Amino acid sequence: MNNWPAEAWRVVVESTPEGVVVCDATCADCPVVFVNAAFVQMCGYPAAALLGTNLRMLQGTDRDQEARARLAEAVSKGEPARVLVRNYRPDGSMFWNETVIHPVRTAGKLTHFIGYHRDASERLKHAERLPCGLPSWLREDRLTGLHSRAYFEELLLRDWQLAQRDSHEIGLTLFDIDDLGAYNEKFDRSAGDACIRRIARVIGASYRRGGDLVGRWEGGAFVVLTQGEAAEKATQYAQVVRQRVRDLMMHHPTAGAGRFVTLSAGIASLVPPRTLALEGLLKACQAALRRAKKAGKDGIANAEAADFQEGHQGAEKASKHSTVGTVAE
Repeated sequence: MNNWPAEAWRVVVESTPEGVVVCDATCADCPVVFVNAAFVQMCGYPAAALLGTNLRMLQGTDRDQEARARLAEAVSKGEPARVLVRNYRPDGSMFWNETVIHPVRTAGKLTHFIGYHRDASERLKHAERLPCGLPSWLREDRLTGLHSRAYFEELLLRDWQLAQRDSHEIGLTLFDIDDLGAYNEKFDRSAGDACIRRIARVIGASYRRGGDLVGRWEGGAFVVLTQGEAAEKATQYAQVVRQRVRDLMMHHPTAGAGRFVTLSAGIASLVPPRTLALEGLLKACQAALRRAKKAGKDGIANAEAADFQEGHQGAEKASKHSTVGTVAE
């Protein structure tokens, strides 16, 4: 595959149904150096009008968008990012552009950004028509304000496929509040919900990079997706979160010697091979969390090679649409 001529790669990228844009990161304005046919069709501008420009032109005068600020911050730091931005075609019609960017480095130097683009307008309209109470790709978790599990799973699948395609590292961290059931029994469910909300704020505030995703998985469990350098530092980040939760000093009368609410975490990071299904990553992360719990809780465990192998075997037996089961407290 590495011996393919450049023209062969160009043909492959041109034929993909997803919009692909490459920008030069060595220039201050990150000008476009390549666009494929799918992106040209989506945005309505000819390739000649896009080459050499910055894609901010597609926002026209609609500059007051939070997504623009997050995208600019990620570019300035050379980090990956995912945003949903309002773009406009030459005729003035607006479309929602779901954008994922990844930095490209050669010999450690940032040289380009590659962006993957989809028109999310129809999907957004469909989500708005869904009956209240049904999960949608845009719906927040009602208790915490974090991404809902349904939305997180959709984004995770997309980023997993991109990581497999581009061979970049991806990291998944599963946090779980220790002995939440006992906490609920002692103080009642409303107190447990308040505990979940406080910890959700801590976790959400601890992952602010453009490529980070934070969601509530279920009950007192939270899930975080990190990419690139952040995936490599996933253990360090989890340690910071665990300490911040301890610093809250939320009283837990049955939590052992510490007597405070704590978190356990399982972490799975890798450059995903194409032979590994997403289910394998999720199961490996769960296995690591179980080890952290078994070791006495208030701890962090990393997935081992055997965990990915077991997850891969389990994935072969499961439906491709299945999801991970519950997190054992």
